[in-house]
Amino acid sequence: MASEFKKKIFWRAVVAEFFAMILFIFISIGSALGVKFSVPANSTTTPPQDNVKVSLAFGIAIATMAQSVGHISGAHLNPAVTLGLLLSCQISMFRAFMYILAQCLGAIVATAILSGITSSRVSNLGLNQLADGLNSGQGLGIEIIATLQLVLCVLATTDRRRTDVTGSAPLAIGLSVALGHLLAIDYTGCGINPARSFGSALIANDFANHWIFWVGPIIGGAVAALIYEFILAPRTGNVTSRMKVWTSGHVEEYDLDADDSRVEMKPK
Repeated sequence: MASEFKKKIFWRAVVAEFFAMILFIFISIGSALGVKFSVPANSTTTPPQDNVKVSLAFGIAIATMAQSVGHISGAHLNPAVTLGLLLSCQISMFRAFMYILAQCLGAIVATAILSGITSSRVSNLGLNQLADGLNSGQGLGIEIIATLQLVLCVLATTDRRRTDVTGSAPLAIGLSVALGHLLAIDYTGCGINPARSFGSALIANDFANHWIFWVGPIIGGAVAALIYEFILAPRTGNVTSRMKVWTSGHVEEYDLDADDSRVEMKPK
């Protein structure tokens, strides 16, 4: 931990997560608000939400940010992704904590800016909520599955041991985000990103069933990491030696970038 704390490249990575999260949330949530600025009779007309539009906005936004800052921080931009990489022994606990903190702060700032721009025209600011008739267990299941496929895609696409990945890793991950939204929007609003859910809940001051949008992605990300890293594509080295990365932050041969411990969003 001490070695990372003293490195400028580490703090640049944390700042990159913060600013990239602001842009990601502003673009993606902004597209989901559906504000129509013609105001007949002093009341805003809000058309029905276009799930395809919103899903593509989230997916393209995450792909763009991954391409922009992936070489600096790895462009996790999601606490569930950070947790997945932590459990797969690719980042330290200190890095994971700072990334998640930066992601949450970035989401809060972006949602607050959107709140100021939209003012009274929009009330929920992209708040995640259970659909009518859906209970918390069903919502939790949706979030787990949607997050599992995303984290699995991140781990598989950024695995530098692979020689068959010739396309764009950020694009693949962006499509996975879009897929998760196409699945989950009608059920929960899609809370596969806990930081994004937290920003909306905090600014809207509505934490009803908010635990689902943390527990679901955490379980989904953890299961994806354990399945991929220890069953489907286990890395070299025993588990005990790999776990040293959690405290030391040093990257061994089973990790992605031995020079500066960055987890890059690009194929080998």
